[in-house]
Amino acid sequence: MDRPTIPDLAKAAGVSVSTVNRVIAGEGHVSANKRAAVKEAAERIGFYGLGAIQARVHASRPKLRFGALLLQPHRPFYQNVAAALREAAAEVTEAEIEMRIEFLEDLSPQATADAALALAENCQAVAITSAVHPQITHAVQEIAARGIHVFAFITQLSAAGQMHYIGLDNWKVGRTSAWTIANHCKKPGKIGIITGSHRYRNQEMKEIGFRSYFRENEPDFTLLEPLSTYESSAVAQEVTEKLLTDHPDLAGLYITGGGISGAIAALRAHGSAAKMVVVGDELTTVTRAALLDGTLTLVISHPLDRMARDLIRGMTKAATTRHGGNWSSVTAFDMHNRENI
Repeated sequence: MDRPTIPDLAKAAGVSVSTVNRVIAGEGHVSANKRAAVKEAAERIGFYGLGAIQARVHASRPKLRFGALLLQPHRPFYQNVAAALREAAAEVTEAEIEMRIEFLEDLSPQATADAALALAENCQAVAITSAVHPQITHAVQEIAARGIHVFAFITQLSAAGQMHYIGLDNWKVGRTSAWTIANHCKKPGKIGIITGSHRYRNQEMKEIGFRSYFRENEPDFTLLEPLSTYESSAVAQEVTEKLLTDHPDLAGLYITGGGISGAIAALRAHGSAAKMVVVGDELTTVTRAALLDGTLTLVISHPLDRMARDLIRGMTKAATTRHGGNWSSVTAFDMHNRENI
């Protein structure tokens, strides 16, 4: 059979012969969609100039720089988030993406605002995981005013203008956690709540959902006032120890936010976890071990691979699409117990 010709390739790709010639020559003024169509058709029909077309299409990809501002680097969860983002960025075929990831050791509002502004200096889009505070909101507004797309990642932010969000429906996370505790407790009792900080909107929404479920469906349970860990495992261990001492009849415990490793250490040391229903966040080495030994009953976690792909896809579309759009994505959460890990 004769080798496929340029007219054959143009027909297979659904474009003109002149468009095929421009793709082969590496000329501009050809849309990314048409370049991709020519490349895919060349691969399909075995066009002799496939290597040159692939090289031209690869060279023509837009070069994008994205930033991500995450929380403390010593926390395994955020190291897992960073790894998922790098992998998702490397998988993108329609653009060449440079991923800059910065971690916040100092979680103060001013340090967060400064880090966000610095990260956005040379990026087309940034993803920010942060508490909500007027200083941070002002920084986000300033970044958006520069024409840089801002994505709230994991926890929602409040800012003027368009704000994309990639994360969970945290109200549902809270209600699911409440359902688990209510249905696993042998009888109604006291329920403790340990949270990182209500400045993080995801944690606030989880508590709201948690309380709403009990208020609506299980009024015989007594929900204690939440205790804050300030995202510290040492503080989490201290407040958990005090909670267990002050309430030896505790029936259940909900742990959300940073510091869960400290809370797990306190539960193990106290020896009361086996008598309680305990729900926590994020599947890590520490929480996996706690599920296996019975310290934790259930872990609800972010599906990081899916969320990272949604974020990178949204950032790419925002950076390469002229017309505006909302690239938010609410992802279904994962649930783990000792039988399915």
